[in-house]
Amino acid sequence: MTVVAEPTAETGGVLSPQYRALTVGMVALITLVAFESLAVATAMPTVAQALDGLNLYALAFGGPLASGVVAMVVSGTWSDLKGPTRPLWHGTAWFLGGLLIAGLAPSMEILVVGRIIQGYGAGLLTVALYVVVGHLYPARLRPPIFAAFAAGWVVPSLVGPAIAGLIVEHASWRIVFLAVPVIAVPAALVMRPGLARGTTYDVRDGKLWDKRAMWSLAAAVGVGLLHYGGQQRGVVQIALLVVGLAGVVVFGPKLLPSGTFTFGRGLPSVIALRGLVAAAGFGAEVFLPLMLTRERGLSPALAGLVLTISGVSWSAASWYRGRPKQPFSHAVFLQAGMLAILLGIATAVLTLHPNVPVVVGVLGWALAGLGMGTVFPTLSVLALEYSERDEQGANSSALQLSDSLSTATILAIGGSLFAALEPHSAVTAFLVAFGLPALLALLGVPAGRRTARA
Repeated sequence: MTVVAEPTAETGGVLSPQYRALTVGMVALITLVAFESLAVATAMPTVAQALDGLNLYALAFGGPLASGVVAMVVSGTWSDLKGPTRPLWHGTAWFLGGLLIAGLAPSMEILVVGRIIQGYGAGLLTVALYVVVGHLYPARLRPPIFAAFAAGWVVPSLVGPAIAGLIVEHASWRIVFLAVPVIAVPAALVMRPGLARGTTYDVRDGKLWDKRAMWSLAAAVGVGLLHYGGQQRGVVQIALLVVGLAGVVVFGPKLLPSGTFTFGRGLPSVIALRGLVAAAGFGAEVFLPLMLTRERGLSPALAGLVLTISGVSWSAASWYRGRPKQPFSHAVFLQAGMLAILLGIATAVLTLHPNVPVVVGVLGWALAGLGMGTVFPTLSVLALEYSERDEQGANSSALQLSDSLSTATILAIGGSLFAALEPHSAVTAFLVAFGLPALLALLGVPAGRRTARA
């Protein structure tokens, strides 16, 4: 028997004495994972040049994405069989170990190995943290804790790239990797008392590396090939994208609940909508700064400010969704959120026309941020609400797998189409690049209604 807590109906919020340390530690870990992801993206050009490893540049990003897919499946199974504590600690150790290897790497090959280990650890611990919420927090506290998780992802997007840029420019790129463990270790240790309190959890028999783990390996290879192939050209690019897409399409559905791709009532639609919102939001966000700098002449700093503004609106919406006594059902909020993302993308695209003020695009993307901040924490709450206690790991894993697989797929397809069309017509290329995410957001509006159980 493993000791964990049973959620109770105690009074107090997520920062009340019985939850404060656990809440602070978990949000800190989420924030550090998010910061590292964004900071590395800023530092990697300098890293690749310093280590003479431009040929491995794509793999430095695709590797952790792929290992994370495997880790999410393993962590979900592990959490359901033995409780979330073990995968949480193992994930933290793998994450920190990968950061140390990358930060001390003498070559690009070693750095890529560290990144893969880091991605595996991040996948383990993020799924385990969702299960911890299901085990240790009563239902009434799940909306605010998931709102805090959402803010933990958004806040680094506001300051992470700037901080990483200053570190790379005035100190050493190695600090971007080596500084995080200094904060992560205390954050992990502060959670220990909160994880240890409570009643017993029945440990179940089962294999950690079952057929789902094998399927995740195949899907992970597909994700890696999509990411790597998207940065190639010619026949090699086409071959890699076809093989990678086949791996995701064939093995990805095996990792998700039955009915996900037909938008079955309840949990299947929750999982499907997580994929749609991630692909729609992040698929469009990638091209927005590029459009504003190339087509409207904004400086990189001003183009980045647009993303900062959307991050603020995302945080505001997440905070509101964490408040008690909401006026509408979850399904209504989900539909409204997806509609806001659709309108936000459509409004941002209007700035392709030189006569449309750039401020229109800024306001549009702020609207998309409101939609993202509304949808993400709502789906997290519903995933646990629809899960039995011994299914919380698998369903939390499926939620994040849907996010990762769909985002990797839409970025690979959108990026390849953009690269093919841009030499002929930049406007057409941008319309296609934004059109695909917009279609996914449109599909998400009716899907939001199907998240309600029949």
